[in-house]
Amino acid sequence: MLKRHAWQEAGVTTLPVMFGYLPLGAAFGILAIEVGIPAWGALLMSLLIYAGAGQFLAVTLLAAGAGLVEVAVATLMLNSRHLFYGLSLLRRFQGAGWRKPYLVFALTDETYSLLTTHAGDAGLDHAQAFHVSLLNQLWWVLGSMAGVLVGTTLAFDSRGIEFALTALFIVLTLEQARRLRQWLPFAIALATGLGAMLLLPDRHLLLGAIGAASLVLLVDYRRRQSGDRP
Repeated sequence: MLKRHAWQEAGVTTLPVMFGYLPLGAAFGILAIEVGIPAWGALLMSLLIYAGAGQFLAVTLLAAGAGLVEVAVATLMLNSRHLFYGLSLLRRFQGAGWRKPYLVFALTDETYSLLTTHAGDAGLDHAQAFHVSLLNQLWWVLGSMAGVLVGTTLAFDSRGIEFALTALFIVLTLEQARRLRQWLPFAIALATGLGAMLLLPDRHLLLGAIGAASLVLLVDYRRRQSGDRP
């Protein structure tokens, strides 16, 4: 009964992600079929790679004739932000046991947002983090399956469906702001994001914004630590 309640609670927690992942996963499935990826290949990507933006990038590059090395380097650059996610959760995942490898694998942007928004008892937290991570991937895989089905059976105009990812990030950001009630991280994110848009080319925008924001937050952290010392 307790386990069932935990899954129900995780289901409610992941509802915002579900509403984003189902249409976005469907968009990926449709795109993968349109560029010539076999249905089984698209589903395998969602099961074993599970990186939304990375999957979109990979199928686009493969369709353009890029080699595997180019795809690997571009994906590494795009997903390098996950290095910062992992570092911030090192203590959180301590003692997770057999769940830890999957928690590391399934740490998407949206899952990171949920895990850092919903805190709890250390023991329950690992189990609940596992439930949330697994359900989030389930929504993505189900969306991909639906997209593959549509892409192989119907002529589908997918223009505009990719905005689901932007809408999902907006919802998660507002939820974080409402719970944390700290303006500084969001002000830094806004400033570094706008600065990157003005100063950097598109291919370096994401990494530059994340790197700048992390540097500013690190400086602020060191300043606070120094101020707390006697």
